[in-house]
Amino acid sequence: MAERVMDLEGRHALVTGGGTGVGAAIALALADAGAHVTVTGRHLDKLEAFAADRDAISCVAGDVTDPASVREMFAQATAIAGAPQIVVANAGAAMSKPFTRMDEDDLRSMLDVNLIGVFTTWRAALDPMLATGWGRLIVIASVASLRGSPYISAYCASKHGVLGMTRALALEVARKGITVNAVCPSYVATPMTDRTIQNIVEKTGKSQEEAENILKAGNPQHRLIEPEEVADTVRFLCTDAAMSINGQAITLSGGEP
Repeated sequence: MAERVMDLEGRHALVTGGGTGVGAAIALALADAGAHVTVTGRHLDKLEAFAADRDAISCVAGDVTDPASVREMFAQATAIAGAPQIVVANAGAAMSKPFTRMDEDDLRSMLDVNLIGVFTTWRAALDPMLATGWGRLIVIASVASLRGSPYISAYCASKHGVLGMTRALALEVARKGITVNAVCPSYVATPMTDRTIQNIVEKTGKSQEEAENILKAGNPQHRLIEPEEVADTVRFLCTDAAMSINGQAITLSGGEP
């Protein structure tokens, strides 16, 4: 049996939304494992501030909702370190609104980032992976990919969609040296979750602690997931030890059904 490679030396990883929160933690974990990492996002200044003094991390501006921008993003990344062999679709957005107050634009805004943005990113990444016979496509999804929750129907729809795409694409490439997986955390301790907590405070009058406890309540461990937990899961999926993990929704939720 061939020796399993547990580090990522010589690999090029691209992480969308890579300058803050979960994306930043993933970028650091992959760089620590030996990969060269390109982080992307709409705000180059924030990416550059994150990557400063980190030789293994490069920055490229890009908007996953714009196919032309994504193509240029991959062209620039490829010029830096070759075609990305690991692509983590982390860029995402969230919105909370009662269904009766939603309109078509609300739904489209979630689909554009959370579903079509992943499609556009993976579509740009896949051909070089097929040519070389190795690749890892990973999306940072959510437990909302697996169940419904009130007031986030547009978000749930987008995340359910991306999980379906993950499972379908995984079967298409299963014999081509490529795996496709979704990492599905419950609420993570990030600026996005901080905004959700603040939204609860403003709309309900509850305290910061009470609002945070509402989010923790769905996790049997009664805690928020740390970004590094998501990053460590992504890192493992990129190794040879995970070569048989394909088309999966890996939940990080403390046992939440």
